[in-house]
Amino acid sequence: MNLYEQHPYWLMKNGIVTSYPSLQQNLQIDVAIMGAGISAALTAWQLRNSGLKVTVFDKSHAGMGSTAASTAFLQYEIDTPLTVLKHLVGEANAVKSYELCRKAIYDIGDLCRSFKPAFDFHLRPSLQYASFKTHTANLLEEFKLRKKHGFKVEWLNQTDVKKTFGFDAPAALLSVDGGEVDAYLLTHALLKNFQDAGHKVYNNTAINHIEHTRQGVTLLTANNLTIKAKKLVIACGYESLHYVPKKIADINSTYAMVSEPIGDEFFWYKNSLIWETATPYMYFRVVSENRILIGGRDDPFHHPHILPSVIDRKTEMLKKAFLKRMPHIPLVPDFSWAGAFASTKDGLPYIGSIAQRPNTFFALGFGGNGITFSVIAAGIIHDLILGKKNADADIFRFNR
Repeated sequence: MNLYEQHPYWLMKNGIVTSYPSLQQNLQIDVAIMGAGISAALTAWQLRNSGLKVTVFDKSHAGMGSTAASTAFLQYEIDTPLTVLKHLVGEANAVKSYELCRKAIYDIGDLCRSFKPAFDFHLRPSLQYASFKTHTANLLEEFKLRKKHGFKVEWLNQTDVKKTFGFDAPAALLSVDGGEVDAYLLTHALLKNFQDAGHKVYNNTAINHIEHTRQGVTLLTANNLTIKAKKLVIACGYESLHYVPKKIADINSTYAMVSEPIGDEFFWYKNSLIWETATPYMYFRVVSENRILIGGRDDPFHHPHILPSVIDRKTEMLKKAFLKRMPHIPLVPDFSWAGAFASTKDGLPYIGSIAQRPNTFFALGFGGNGITFSVIAAGIIHDLILGKKNADADIFRFNR
């Protein structure tokens, strides 16, 4: 599966950060991790000091799959509003999932600051505006429910939105807790730290066959090498769906663009993350070098190859939608790309194991919260592999 097409900004900006070798010999290890994107890197990092021999394998290059195409919005709000999610998973689990995503934002911030030198993480407010007047009542209910459960939110009416953000919208919900990060660089920083702890990362090592037993797993690579592991973590993004025997997500296409640099005077209140209530929604934020990232205009399908003409058309649609809200900003597209986007029945990730795949754990952080979901998955899988009870694992189990 092609996870993106054309020119993801983070990959073009940062280039190849670190090169890893391919596997050249048979291995016997404690934990094998398939994938080397942000989900795999966070899980590997969590396990680095566990006393286990852990190795990461990627069929291509570390961080160059969906991670390179991520728009890296860090929000605790998932794609399913809290008012809807409470009816799907119960109010307690719905609130807890939102709280875990909020905590994940601050955990990522602490992580980024711990690396020397610290890099490209910022806390940002998050604004969700009503796309239409008819959406105002539901957004107000969302505000009240979050307020009830202690989330730091503020209600903005039409005048407030115009005064604070400079564009027209019937109403909006402003959240204090949000953030942004360069997920591609973070992935490489995590993997470097993992390697420094004595573990290995291998690029260009495709796994062609997996044998699951009660004693462990055996992986066969494309060049007929054998990897024997006591435990396996599958964290290769949307491609992980190949290893799940039932359908758990729909894969769509999503689009994003990054503008040319613009002047400081054109930015908005605290460089907030901004998104709307429409489905699918448009979202935008400020990225490094004084650029604006805009995403959305999803399609309810995903083709292996998306034509450049389609990406160009979607880029123009994103530009027009943004300028409808912010006509005073001299926006010129510079980078644009398309990526795969998966959605689940309730907007929550799938984390943990299934009976058909013994000694195997999945970190499937789908939806618009892939990075925060990955933080949650890394913590849960760390505990499950070490035989510890994790109080939050049931929220994200496969048979929920």
